[in-house]
Amino acid sequence: MSEALAHSGGHLLADHLRAVAQLAAHFSKEFDSDSSGKSWAYWAGLWHDLGKYRVGFQQYLGQADNPDAHIEGKVGGREKTHSAAGALWAMQALEKTHGAKGKLAARVLAYVIAGHHAGLDDWEGGLNERLTQADCQTELKEALAALPPPHILESNGFNPDLSSIPGGAAGFSLWVRLLFSCLVDADFLDTEAHFDAGKPARREGFPTLDQMRLTLDEHMTAKAASAKPSEVNTLRADILRQCYAKAALAAGFYSLTVPTGGGKTLSSLAFALKHAQTHGKRRVIYAIPYTSIIEQTADVFRDVFKALGAEVLIEHHSQADSAEKDETARSRLACENWDAPLVVTTNVQLFESLFAAKTSRCRKLHNIVGSIIVLDEAQQLPPEFLQPILDALNLLVKHYGVTVVLCTATQPALNTTNYFDKSNNLHGLENVQEIIDHPDALFDALKRVTVELPTDWTQSTPWADIAEKIALEDCVLAIVSTRKAARELHRLLPPGALHLSALMCGAHRKVVIELIKARLEAKRNGLDLQPLRVVSTQLVEAGVDIDFPVVYRALAGLDSIAQAAGRCNREGRMEEKGRVIVFVPPEQPPAGHLRKGVQACISTLHGQHADPLARGLFATYFQKFYSSVDLDAKKIVPMLKVEPSTLSVKFRSAADAFRLIDDKDSAMVVVRYAPHQDEIEKLLALLSTKGPTRWLMRSLQRYTVSIHKRLADKMLAQGSLTLPMPGLYAQVNADNLYDPTLGLKLIEDVYNPAGFAPD
Repeated sequence: MSEALAHSGGHLLADHLRAVAQLAAHFSKEFDSDSSGKSWAYWAGLWHDLGKYRVGFQQYLGQADNPDAHIEGKVGGREKTHSAAGALWAMQALEKTHGAKGKLAARVLAYVIAGHHAGLDDWEGGLNERLTQADCQTELKEALAALPPPHILESNGFNPDLSSIPGGAAGFSLWVRLLFSCLVDADFLDTEAHFDAGKPARREGFPTLDQMRLTLDEHMTAKAASAKPSEVNTLRADILRQCYAKAALAAGFYSLTVPTGGGKTLSSLAFALKHAQTHGKRRVIYAIPYTSIIEQTADVFRDVFKALGAEVLIEHHSQADSAEKDETARSRLACENWDAPLVVTTNVQLFESLFAAKTSRCRKLHNIVGSIIVLDEAQQLPPEFLQPILDALNLLVKHYGVTVVLCTATQPALNTTNYFDKSNNLHGLENVQEIIDHPDALFDALKRVTVELPTDWTQSTPWADIAEKIALEDCVLAIVSTRKAARELHRLLPPGALHLSALMCGAHRKVVIELIKARLEAKRNGLDLQPLRVVSTQLVEAGVDIDFPVVYRALAGLDSIAQAAGRCNREGRMEEKGRVIVFVPPEQPPAGHLRKGVQACISTLHGQHADPLARGLFATYFQKFYSSVDLDAKKIVPMLKVEPSTLSVKFRSAADAFRLIDDKDSAMVVVRYAPHQDEIEKLLALLSTKGPTRWLMRSLQRYTVSIHKRLADKMLAQGSLTLPMPGLYAQVNADNLYDPTLGLKLIEDVYNPAGFAPD
C-alpha cells in the first residue's frame, strides 16, 4: 500500500502524512515538545489520515476522482470515514509503550485527530462513545491490514508527558485547541499545495513587521510636521512618544488610557510594532468590537502602509464560514488562518475562535501565539462571556508569548486587584501596566465638552420633541441605541438629514462617513451653508473620526456617553466647549446589557456634581455594571475544566455556548447597493461558479448586512432573498429592498415590529 493516495490527483498518502506532521510540528514549536525531539502535533499529523490506507477508502477515492472525495460527511458512506483510525492507533500504540498512562495521554491525540474534519468533540457523550463503536474499530483494523509503511506507525520514543502542559489543568483545553489548530492548518495547507501548487507562493506577498514599523514611523513624523500647532496636537505627540518608550518593556498586559480624539489608534499600533521588533513578536492582531466600523480602521492602516503594496493586512470579519456538513475542498481553503503580520478583525472572530471546536474557526489559533493583541475599545468586551475571555487572555500572556493592549478612553478596570471576587472564583487580568504616565492630567488637558444631563432620569422625551430640538441646530449628531430608533428619529427630521446604522452595508456606510467628514470640513471653512444633521446608532462611537459642535445622546451606559462625547469638539477647534446633551428616549433599550448599562449609569451619576466624564467615575460605573451581570452566563469555564482521571472536556458544548453573536439567530445578507451593483454581480457570479475563496468572501464582506435569521428565512421564502451558499443570503436582483439612505428596508410583515438588536 505504499502508493496509497491521500487525495485525488495522485497525492501520495505517505507524503501527505509526513508533510502535515512536519508542518504541524513547526507551527507548535513554541509550546509543544517532548523528550523525543518531536511533538504532540507531529504525531497528530503523522496519524491523522491513517484510516485512508483502508482498501475501501482507496477504491472510493479512485472512483470519485474529485477534490471533495476525501472529506468526511460527504456522499460515500462508511468507506469515506478515516479520522477514527489514527485516534484509536494513538491510544493503542501509547498504551503498548507507556501502559495506562500512555493510553490516557493519547486521548489528547484522539481529540485532535478524530476532530480534524468534524471538529473537537466532548469526551463524554461524544468522542468516547464514537471511538467504541464497531465501525471505528473496524476502520483501524482495515487500515492496519493494508500494511501502512512502518515509519508511519512507529512512535519512535514519543514521551506523552502531561505534566508539561502550559498552565497545567487550567490550561489544558486551550492547549488542546492550539494543537488542533496546528494540525488543521497544516492539513489544509498541504492539501492546498497539492490542488493549487501556486497558492502557497501567493501567500507570501505581505510586508514584514519591521518594514511596517519603519513606514509608520515615517508617516507619524510627516503627520506631526504638517499638523497645525495646537494643544491637542501637542498632547497627541506626547502620547505617541510614551507609546514608543513603553514598547521596550517586557511582554505582558498593558492599558492605553487615552481620551477619544487623542490619536490612540495609530499610537497603539506604533506601540505594537515597536514592541514586536523589541521582543520578536510574530504579528499584530487588532480587534475591534463592531463589524460596522472595522473597514474604517483597516482603511486607515492601508493608507499608512500604501507604499508597501496593496496587500498589507488581513481584514477578517466574515460570518459566513462554512459549516462542516456543507464542507468542500474550496470552502476548507477559503477559511482564514491569519497568515499575515497585521490582522484587523472583530472581537467576534477573535474570541469565538479561541473557544471554537469547528475546524475553520480553530485553524488560525496557532498564529495567535507570539503575537500582540490590541483590544480597541476594550470596554466593549461582552460581559456575559467576560470571565472565560479573561481566563484565556491570562493563559496567552503567561504561557504563549502574547502581549495584550487594552486600548480605550474608558478603561473597564479588569485587573485582579480591583473588584473581581477570588472567593467566588472570579478573577481578572494579572499585572496590567498603564502606558500613559499621568492619565488624569491628560484627561483634564483634553477636556473639550460640557455634558448636560437629564434633570429627571425617569422622564422620557418623545422622539418628536427630540427631533424639534435637533432641527434647531445647524451642525449636530444624534446617537441612539437601536436601528429602529435611528430610523424613527431620522423620519421626523427635516429633509436632508443623514443616517448611519448597520442596516447599511459597509461600502454604503463608508460613503456616508466620508460625506460627513467632507461636509464638516466645508462648514469649518464657511463653504457649506446647509444644515448638517446626522442620526446614527452607536457604530460611530468607536473608531469614527468625526467632529461635531453638538451631540445628542440617548441615555446609555456611561462608557457610551463618553464615546459619544468623543465625537464632539474632537479637535478642540471651538473657542467654547462643545455641547453633549443626554436625553431619556421614549423607549427603554432592549432588556439585557444595554438596559443594565443605563441603570449602572444612573446609579453612578445620580447625585453627582462632578464632571460626568471624570475618569475616576468609570471604575465605579463598571463595578456596578459587572456586579449586575453573570460574567460566565453560559457556564463556559466549568465546561472547559478538564477531569484529570479521564481528560474529559466539553469542547463542543463550550463552543456551541460561546456565541457573541448567535449565528442561529443572525444571517448575513449580500445587498444590492446601487453604486457598486456591477461589482456585486461579478462577485456573486464568481461565488456561484467557483465557490467560496478567502479573497472572494473578503470582497463580499463590504456589501453585507446582518439581520435576524428567522427574518432572512421569511424573506427567502417570499422570494426577496436567495441563498448562494449555506449561511450567506443575497438580495434578489429585481427588488427594491435596499434604500439609498436607510439601507436594508424594514417591512412590517417581515421584520420584528418590536425593534432590533443594537449595532
